[in-house]
Amino acid sequence: MYRVRAPLKAALVAFFVGLPLGSAAGETVFSKTFTYFSIGGRTAAELDKALATAGPVMTSTGARHPGATRIKFGGTITYVSRGGRCAIGTARVTLSTRIILPRWKYRKQAGRDLALVWDTLASDIKRHEERHAEIARNHARQMEKAFMALKPEADCERMQAKVARTSAAEVENHDKDQARFDRTEAANFDRRMIRLLQYRLESIKERR
Repeated sequence: MYRVRAPLKAALVAFFVGLPLGSAAGETVFSKTFTYFSIGGRTAAELDKALATAGPVMTSTGARHPGATRIKFGGTITYVSRGGRCAIGTARVTLSTRIILPRWKYRKQAGRDLALVWDTLASDIKRHEERHAEIARNHARQMEKAFMALKPEADCERMQAKVARTSAAEVENHDKDQARFDRTEAANFDRRMIRLLQYRLESIKERR
């Protein structure tokens, strides 16, 4: 999920103060879709409020966020007899990701300064959520490898229990990586936004 540590209004102020004016093997199956929610607002403060009240709700926190990625793991595992023991035959992990992003309905009517801040923020939100999807893909591949590496058990009931434990452990590792990424991004938000705003402003000046 995308967390904004400072309101857009504060980011706008910091920008203007700090800068001159002028982001057998398995067969993993991935799917990724995008959905959008519309927000209004004609000032930085109104945009900040709109993101806080219209963004997707995260069930883990009960709070709304400017962007989110819904992640769903699934798949199938087959078992085979190998040397009188139950072994993994094939493992296929499926991953469905749905990225939810904001769309500002007044973007075309916005003034240059606010449009610059919005474009920078919207791009960063998209990069952030795409990274969540990438982390999930990496863990889906790792999950398949973990299943295929499991040693045979005396019977398939024990093998299934081992698969369940492995699945739970891999999902937990995935969740920890996602949370770690969110913490790092939140801690660096202010610095990152100023850097991105400066880069965009310099790019605009070069095109003139």
